Amino acid sequence: MERLQKVMAQAGVASRRQCEELIRQGLVKVNGKTISELGFKVNPSIDQIEVKGKKVVSERKRTFLFYKPMMVITSMSDPQGREVVANYFRSISERVYPVGRLDYDTEGLLLMTNDGELANQLTHPRYEVNKKYVATIKGKPSQDEIQQLRKGVQLTDGWTAPAKVKLLKIDEQTSKVELMIHEGRNRQVRRMFEAIGYSVVHLARIQLGPLTLKGLKKGEYRELTLEEIRKLKEIRK
Repeated sequence: MERLQKVMAQAGVASRRQCEELIRQGLVKVNGKTISELGFKVNPSIDQIEVKGKKVVSERKRTFLFYKPMMVITSMSDPQGREVVANYFRSISERVYPVGRLDYDTEGLLLMTNDGELANQLTHPRYEVNKKYVATIKGKPSQDEIQQLRKGVQLTDGWTAPAKVKLLKIDEQTSKVELMIHEGRNRQVRRMFEAIGYSVVHLARIQLGPLTLKGLKKGEYRELTLEEIRKLKEIRK
């Protein structure tokens, strides 16, 4: 037995929060009875669920690796009319959602899925999924400053966990730094560099767990193989 809103979200009706609102509004029926309580549980293989009179049919689970370009919002819609990641998946019949987020001004690897269980595992702090970034920053950090990032720096919401950091390249005005973290705080990588006195001029996420962007160009995506999904689900703390 699973919560009604979870089953609805996994079937592609809407996000879990939006499904909760549909339930509160009395727009959802289970076996012909209107349900308005969020704690209601159903058996998705037996119970018949209807939303606004339309039967909910479970979708097959699909997960895509997407190379998100810069200036694209990690959202399904935007009231200001800006480009969103959902625009790239209009040809996919299933309603897939972003796993976590990438900032508007950050490019790189983003997963899109309708597998709620997988999404929850990849975003839950206790699973500590590694994420690798390449940042171009203004200036030339010293080894002591790089070591600060490795040990952890203090942000407004607490100290960061130790990170793996590698100085890749130093030019006249900028430096390129590779950084691997497992936390997912808002704008964390940019804030970490700001904490040691540097601003980020370009940021890309190039790896998530065992997955990389190999073979993809900006704006392209591919579906994960069963083996790749298995490896993701095997990630544990």
